[in-house]
Amino acid sequence: MPPQEITNRPSPLPENWLKKFFRSADLDASYRNLDGVRHFHAETMRGRIRSLQLRFAEAWDHFDQAQSLISESPKTIPNLVRQFVLEIYSFNNALLERPVSSDCPMAEFSLPPLDPKILDEYPEIRYVLELRRNSEAMLRLHTGELDRAREAGHTKVFPIGALSKNLAGEQLAELVALRDTGCVAFGNGLDNFRNSRTLRRALEYAATFDLQVIFHSQDFDLAEGGLAHEGPTASFLGLAGIPESAETVALARDLLLVEQSGVRAHFSQITSARGAELIAAAQARGLPVTADVALYQLLLTDEALIDFSSLYHVQPPLRSGKDRDGLREALKAGVISAIASHHQPHERDAKLAPFAATEPGISSVQLLLPLAMTLVQDGLLDLPTLLARLSSGPAAALRLPAGQLAVGSAADIVLFDPQASTLAGERWYSKGRNCPFLDHRLPAAVRYTLVDGHISYQS
Repeated sequence: MPPQEITNRPSPLPENWLKKFFRSADLDASYRNLDGVRHFHAETMRGRIRSLQLRFAEAWDHFDQAQSLISESPKTIPNLVRQFVLEIYSFNNALLERPVSSDCPMAEFSLPPLDPKILDEYPEIRYVLELRRNSEAMLRLHTGELDRAREAGHTKVFPIGALSKNLAGEQLAELVALRDTGCVAFGNGLDNFRNSRTLRRALEYAATFDLQVIFHSQDFDLAEGGLAHEGPTASFLGLAGIPESAETVALARDLLLVEQSGVRAHFSQITSARGAELIAAAQARGLPVTADVALYQLLLTDEALIDFSSLYHVQPPLRSGKDRDGLREALKAGVISAIASHHQPHERDAKLAPFAATEPGISSVQLLLPLAMTLVQDGLLDLPTLLARLSSGPAAALRLPAGQLAVGSAADIVLFDPQASTLAGERWYSKGRNCPFLDHRLPAAVRYTLVDGHISYQS
């Protein structure tokens, strides 16, 4: 059944439909499919079955909420059905000893057979199962890429899943399935939810399963068509402005919904002093909220655009000197606990058009440490605090097993010489050279990078 037909179909579900659905699932058949699969052990199976029982209990608890939503608006049925059925069927992943990867194919864990009468009675479920098969194919492709990154040994990738399908902000993505395959958090990028009601439902659902949500708070209508911070520089250059309120209006809404839903939230790319103040106020109220800032926002202001250089075209835009100072103070105080590169490499042609037609973004990950060391050089941060904002801060914000040195933990280490210097661009590994800091002499020089104790880079 096509999605649009389901969306427009106001057929209420009887209260016992889920019971029928459970009874139709032949769990024994699914367990037989596990025979001979590597990494599978009897004790693991018993543990996973207990996990499955808990997942069923979660589904039942959430189903009560679904019934009230169904009575409130029949149009919400399809999405709810899709989410709950996917939760039920996620036991295929729950039975795995580890997330799906190329050497433990999901194909060996076929979905349990359903009574054909159930599929005829509830065609939404047939449609859901087709969605699941498509989703599994995408997950296998995704995990294959992760496997290649793992084999290369140069970095560790922690994927962030889409909060909504196609980032459209209309239907939830298969969040739990994405979590089970390795996604550590969920977000919608700069394509923010236009509908606050839909966003609220998404956050409530994420909170139910303790999923982390990442916000890029920017009001679509206030930012639409903007190229630079709304201020004297944009006016002088004749560039359409993006006001500070594009961030603060969206941020205020998002924080209120976070408070209502109880979801763990991370706010990425904070650009304004008032935005940092809103984050501080939320943290003071005890909300589970963290934030990061792009490193270039701590170094540059909108005045860098004065020569129309597209190298300074970023989204969200560079703000005023007052905003930069406010971000620095928030970073120093720990309100903003993470510094990120927000690396966006582009091919050469992407920055050669007239300013308004160029692609936003700076290629900066290679210079993250030397650029950050300028904050120590300027006396804004001491070295231990800076290193925390680059390592343990981001890891703690997303609850990642990284960012610290401890006995038995991964030896992911960067060794650098604080007394040396780096000529930006002298050795350049990124395919994107859209970086305004090239040819600048920067403090400190990275000598070695170790991933899991193995040298992946040496200067």
